[in-house]
Amino acid sequence: MSDPPPKQTTDTDDDAGGAEPRAAASSPATPERRPRIGWADLPDSVRSAVEDMVGSPVIAAHTQPGGYSPGSADRVVTAKGTRFFVKAVTGSLNSESPQLHRREARIMNLLPAGLPIPQLVGTHDDGEWVALVFSDVDGRHPQLSGPDLHAVLDAVDAISARPLQPEALEILPSLTDEVRGIFEGWARLRNDPHPGLDPWAAGHHALLESLSAAAADNVGGDRLAHVDLRADNVLIDGGGRAVIVDWPWAAHGASWFDALTLLVDARVNDPACDTEAALREHLVFTSAAPEQVDSVLAALAGYFLDNARRPSPPGLPTLRAFQQAEGAACLGWLRERLERPEPARVF
Repeated sequence: MSDPPPKQTTDTDDDAGGAEPRAAASSPATPERRPRIGWADLPDSVRSAVEDMVGSPVIAAHTQPGGYSPGSADRVVTAKGTRFFVKAVTGSLNSESPQLHRREARIMNLLPAGLPIPQLVGTHDDGEWVALVFSDVDGRHPQLSGPDLHAVLDAVDAISARPLQPEALEILPSLTDEVRGIFEGWARLRNDPHPGLDPWAAGHHALLESLSAAAADNVGGDRLAHVDLRADNVLIDGGGRAVIVDWPWAAHGASWFDALTLLVDARVNDPACDTEAALREHLVFTSAAPEQVDSVLAALAGYFLDNARRPSPPGLPTLRAFQQAEGAACLGWLRERLERPEPARVF
């Protein structure tokens, strides 16, 4: 996890084919974003390479406006009537984005078949531009305060239930290793105090730092984790099935980590969302002990709030507002949990 979220909401990432993303919703996590480039802005050589890959000229392209990458993200239609999702970027737009696309391509080739994820059709990499072509997912982004929440949790459960092959476990990073450094946000905030910190957090700084200390170890495991799960990385298809997209930060870790970060995102978009009920009732959380949940929420809050005070990365002017909103959601939920008894589970 570099500067952006636990390799969690990083400085990039697009939507792998779908309707209007969370940017369309009114939320403190979704301020006005700078327009991304589109299919027509790509060099002729990149468009030609993609057309060769899909076996037909592209006759229509529809830019998807969400995500945090300045690169392209287009649903395209070919002369044969086939549909694909294409995203492409160059280092001149954001220096880290091409490497993230390369990383995602490697990861997609490691993932087991049959998961609720798009298929990687092919990759173009000329050393400057990197383009990924996926199967198109005709869907919309979820509303996490309704039935869609359970559909997404079901998809996370299906993904985390599948054991990873030894090759994938060897190549994918450990989530524990990935987050250990970034989960020290409260220590950084102690050493470099932030005057805008929430008063409750400032008064409970030692507790938050103590809770966070075990968080990296608590998210260890041998199951596939997306590590950047939020509403604009999910599509709901016509049958109500959730498809999870954008996989550059995948790791192996705890089966419930993605589901917990999704509930945080649900609270950002709807503070009244009953995330505690989902935490108690959905089977994806069966192995998540209450103290582990508290630890990870504390660590995520420290991570987000520590990063939110930093200058915006080049080409990503809205990232810090997103991190501030996510950090506040983590902190608010954790405070509620610490100030009331933990309800009994219903498994």
